[in-house]
Amino acid sequence: MMQKPYWTRKRSRAAQHRRRSQFFLLVILLWSILMGWGLAIATAQPSPQQEAATEEIGTVDIVPSRYQLGQELYLENCASCHIALPPAVMPTQTWQRLLQDQQHYGVTLPQLVDPPRLLIWNYLRNFSRPLLKEEPTPYRVGESRYFKALHPNIKLPRPVDVSSCVSCHSGATEYNFRRLSPEWEASQ
Repeated sequence: MMQKPYWTRKRSRAAQHRRRSQFFLLVILLWSILMGWGLAIATAQPSPQQEAATEEIGTVDIVPSRYQLGQELYLENCASCHIALPPAVMPTQTWQRLLQDQQHYGVTLPQLVDPPRLLIWNYLRNFSRPLLKEEPTPYRVGESRYFKALHPNIKLPRPVDVSSCVSCHSGATEYNFRRLSPEWEASQ
């Protein structure tokens, strides 16, 4: 029996190796596509638990886990004295100054220290909006254009006070501004 020459056997092995490599890459590609497709389906549709949780969220925005500690610290430090406002009602610059200033609307507060101050700042900065150029920084909620934009066509008391939020938002003391008082629910 005659053997094939060495160079022919070498080419044959190289071709087999190439086919195996191509098959292996094809299997990896198909596996990756299937995994990506499965993840897209799993993350695109909220589970019943997520839907129920969304209904119970008091703020407008769902808070990702990386900001939740900042939100908890914000509520712990601010809601202990007054109703904590959602960050979206005041501009970023207002929150920044409030965190840096020990004088808080006529009351001297102990200065927050890092890292809690940074965690609160990251939460507030992420969920608030910047001022326009040349726009003055509001320090009262009634002066904030964001507060006004969130309350269109609503006759607000003068002056607007944080404690008056409860008259329309019955869940405001629990940081739930989605729950409205029965009269406002009926008008929706």
